[in-house]
Amino acid sequence: MTRRTEDGPGNGPDPSGEVRGPGAAHATEEEPGAGPGLTVSGQERLARAALTRIFEPGDEHGGRWLRECGAVELVRRITSGDGTAEQLSGMTPKRLAGYRLRAESADPGRDLSVIAALGGRFICPGDREWPSQLDDLADARPTGLWVRGPRDLRLWALRSVAVVGARACTPYGSHMAAGLGAGLAELGWVVVSGAAFGVDGAAHRGALAVGGATTAVLACGVDVPYPRGHAELIGRIAQQGLVIGELPPSDHPTRSRFILRNRVIAALTRGTVVVEAEYRSGSLVTARCAQRLGRFTMGVPGPATSGLSAGVHELLRGEAVLVTDAAEVAELVGDIGELAPARRGPVHPRDLLDATSARVLDALPCRGAVSGRDVARTAGTSADEALGRLYELHSLGFVERDGEGWRLTSRPTCNGDARRGGT
Repeated sequence: MTRRTEDGPGNGPDPSGEVRGPGAAHATEEEPGAGPGLTVSGQERLARAALTRIFEPGDEHGGRWLRECGAVELVRRITSGDGTAEQLSGMTPKRLAGYRLRAESADPGRDLSVIAALGGRFICPGDREWPSQLDDLADARPTGLWVRGPRDLRLWALRSVAVVGARACTPYGSHMAAGLGAGLAELGWVVVSGAAFGVDGAAHRGALAVGGATTAVLACGVDVPYPRGHAELIGRIAQQGLVIGELPPSDHPTRSRFILRNRVIAALTRGTVVVEAEYRSGSLVTARCAQRLGRFTMGVPGPATSGLSAGVHELLRGEAVLVTDAAEVAELVGDIGELAPARRGPVHPRDLLDATSARVLDALPCRGAVSGRDVARTAGTSADEALGRLYELHSLGFVERDGEGWRLTSRPTCNGDARRGGT
């Protein structure tokens, strides 16, 4: 399983179980697509790279066989005609035929060379850079991840938050996503999203705008800029952050791959924030997957009349937590001591009065003047105490004399620091 392969004429996995193709002769820790932190054997890496062409993302049958047989043996069984593939639990003739058709065009050596030419790498379970939280997906765990970017995925994933939402988002949704992206990045969090139009793109841009960290998880090959309108954005992310995906170079997205990609976003991060989402939205798939995996799930509320916020509100009626800014997100998913600032309305001078003075002030009518005895009767105090409080309120600018009576000042002062006492 760990032997070096010999150069051979054919492409694709060899029936002997040794994966052949361009670059196969270099199937060691230094093969194309490897680098610092990649410690899995060359044959294992080549076999897993081949399996990313053979299996669709999230194929739980393939994940179970991979766990039971190992990558090299599984490729050997699928590509050989010795009948061992048919013995795999759950393998059907139709499924095996599909796998073998894909295996014919698999050339892992070429794929590893392509990713190496992009300055990227292919990481596998067992590599130092592999984020172990993906193991929570069990048999739906990625076979491996194709990665572009200079950062360490494992370290970044330890302190990451997903920000997802509607593609056709409102200006409010775009504003909130960009604010969350920038705010989380400034607090030292990695912003993870799917590089789609709308909320995803706004979150990435928010993080980049403050020089922060962001990771794009694609539903296609990491060399395929999709959507094409975000080619420049994805290029910036690859330079400053990370672009990752399960699919090998040149593979294109499909509707099902977008949905399956969302489980990686959910598993990779400490929590998922949904900014805007309709009832039927891929963002809700991400959030519900995060809930199943025991991750934090958060939602940013929108107008009650907005259909684009209806899915978020449904989440908030369940187990999701309402958040409005990055500090609240960090308080929920962060470590001890990462607390959001206390929130309260403005403090008015009237709020600083003690209870008795407040009652005396409330006893004065909005218009006209009243005697001190009338104030005492309404406030429930003695006449002497009411008079003393009225003089204090006078010094603070709340009341004024009107002949023998007292009245509210026409323009109450904001001077809450004035000295107590008469004038």
